[in-house]
Amino acid sequence: MGCIYGLVALGFVLIYKATELVNFAQGDLLMLGAFTCYMLVVWYGVGYWLAFVLAVAAVAVFGAVLDATVLRRVIGQPQFALVMLTIGLAAMFRAFASITWGSEIYTLPTPFSAKATRIGGVAVSHEYVSIIVGTVLLCGALYAFFTFTRVGVAMQAASQNQLAAYYMGIPVKRMFSLVWAISAGVAAIAGVLLAPVSLIDINLGFIGLKAFSAAVLGGFGSIPGALVGGVTIGLIELFSGVYLPQGFKDVAAYVVLLLVLAVRPQGMFGTVGRKKV
Repeated sequence: MGCIYGLVALGFVLIYKATELVNFAQGDLLMLGAFTCYMLVVWYGVGYWLAFVLAVAAVAVFGAVLDATVLRRVIGQPQFALVMLTIGLAAMFRAFASITWGSEIYTLPTPFSAKATRIGGVAVSHEYVSIIVGTVLLCGALYAFFTFTRVGVAMQAASQNQLAAYYMGIPVKRMFSLVWAISAGVAAIAGVLLAPVSLIDINLGFIGLKAFSAAVLGGFGSIPGALVGGVTIGLIELFSGVYLPQGFKDVAAYVVLLLVLAVRPQGMFGTVGRKKV
């Protein structure tokens, strides 16, 4: 679960670094990715791996189109208006999912369902192993993309200084759409990996609120911080469920969010920004 929180928090951070926008619809993009993969596998009989790729690609394209047609038109508006826009989009996505797939709870069959390996006397489910392995591989791929490719470097330049990047010939608007596509694709991957473990319903996207806590804990704007914050929130939930009174596990992430905002607002890996006026 910590890996899932980290992946969704990574989507928060990517968009924030590029556009300084907090996308509260990130969790619902995860939900759409899980539902899309389920529909392809169960309704249309597509193989799991092909459905995985198609679902991620579809949600990634949707993220890019969303930026180009909706979000780009409100650039320059107050931050409050942008935040409310993403909250409204999240509600629309949940309503769409409710109309399309209903309020039932679905199970996504995978090649690793009902399989486990014993390690040191402990049975480890292959579904949980797939989440960890998938997170590690995706993080490695994103690191290589942003470090060694021209497009990745251009995206970093656009996120650091839009005007300078524009003068250097970088298509800033196209880079932002690509950031939204990558962020939505990462959310879809998290949704498909999580689906066999927590099942699929229209409320699956609320996991984004805990991922937001992970992003704040790691330092909003820090990619490594998002992943470390996600794993940390996962561990805090685990130990809260074991050692604290019943029900505390469900609010542990939000308690951590409040404590971090009060004690260290920049998070574990964040830096304090200063402006001279």
